[in-house]
Amino acid sequence: MVYITSWDEFVERSVQLFRADPESTRYVMKYRHCEGKLVLKVTDNKECLKFKTDQAQDAKKMEKLNNIFFTLMSRGPEADPSEVTGKDQMDAQPTKKGRGRKQ
Repeated sequence: MVYITSWDEFVERSVQLFRADPESTRYVMKYRHCEGKLVLKVTDNKECLKFKTDQAQDAKKMEKLNNIFFTLMSRGPEADPSEVTGKDQMDAQPTKKGRGRKQ
């Protein structure tokens, strides 16, 4: 199996693979702490896409990919994944205000 080196290409091809056959597409994450490597794999038993990284900042990218797949699974393959970002969801949540002293 060949690893895709470009993150953008991996995301684009993964979404295309899911939209082509959503019933049989699987998405797997594997993290090996001893090696410090994160491996993402998307497969439909015919085609296998893999991405490997050891960069800590790629964890945020992985979180965005999770949100894209959750959106596609819940709203259907026709949904637009560009409207989903983790930051927008965090901004939509109300903030808690602590009990401070009155001045």
